[in-house]
Amino acid sequence: MSKFFLEKYNTLDAYVPGEQPQDRKYLKLNTNESPYPPSLRVLDAAFQEASRLNLYSDPECKALTAALASAFDVAPENVLVTNGSDEALNFAFMAFCDSIVFPSVTYGFYPVIANLNGISYREIPVTPDFRINVDDYIAVNDDIVIANPNAPTGICLSVADIEKIVASNPDNIVIIDEAYVDFGAESCVPLTANYNNLIVTQTFSKSRSLAGARLGFAIASSELIADMRTIKDSMNPYNVNRMTMAAGMAALADNEYYVSNCREIEETRAYTVYDLEDLGFSILPSKANFVFAKNPNISGKDLYLKLKEKGVLVRHFDKPELTDFVRITIGTRAQMETLIEKIKEVLS
Repeated sequence: MSKFFLEKYNTLDAYVPGEQPQDRKYLKLNTNESPYPPSLRVLDAAFQEASRLNLYSDPECKALTAALASAFDVAPENVLVTNGSDEALNFAFMAFCDSIVFPSVTYGFYPVIANLNGISYREIPVTPDFRINVDDYIAVNDDIVIANPNAPTGICLSVADIEKIVASNPDNIVIIDEAYVDFGAESCVPLTANYNNLIVTQTFSKSRSLAGARLGFAIASSELIADMRTIKDSMNPYNVNRMTMAAGMAALADNEYYVSNCREIEETRAYTVYDLEDLGFSILPSKANFVFAKNPNISGKDLYLKLKEKGVLVRHFDKPELTDFVRITIGTRAQMETLIEKIKEVLS
């Protein structure tokens, strides 16, 4: 830390993304990327736009905003396009939150964003089986952010439960982070038509195979979107580059390809759960493109380290309540068969 680093940031703990080691070729099942490449239409669109990189991108993302509005049956003024959904979350925190609550087990970026922006936060404990207790968020008299499905558990709340939370907190912002919604959960986007305190964020990183492009969006009332746009334009008006915008529009146009991939991942998830349970694992019920699993015969950290030695990366978290688990991204069927083979070697 340099002597010039501002004192207000001295206690900031930066978010730690999933490791990306370069020392050998790994089977990467640790960062919840799609195992399937972008469609050919997406690749062609990005390539065609590359010849115009000498020109600034559209700061309003008009074409992509209109395409998203059409896809989600909302008006363009209800959509804000962002550089990944993390940026949308950050804009929402900055624009609306003095204090905020979220589950004690959830996406690790929430406390980082809060600390970065000087926002106080409170973590509400999850139940012993890692579920979010809806009653804990009823009339909580604070802003709220919930990942649904939650990370790293994959457990999902129903839209009816989300609506109870939103309706009971009319004077507070409720942010629903739907990064993993396309793998078997139901979106809360339709609720934004009825509640002016609800913001829903999504990403192209998971289900739409564009993690490397960095593209996300928020859907909310026009007033909330206008406020978030003010924050965006005050920080980085050209926040989404030309190639990413073109790729995003092509991905929306090629939706059948991505829906098919999501269904394939859901089927592979079911096979993986069956195979892991056959090996003695306990697995939380997931509606995401990953599973959260533990085995009574090996610690989560040991399993992570031994799999890494064998060329397979999974994610381990050091929080005491999570240390017995590993989070495993769902890859192709062949990749998951390799995982099971390597786990059998470890357990034997």
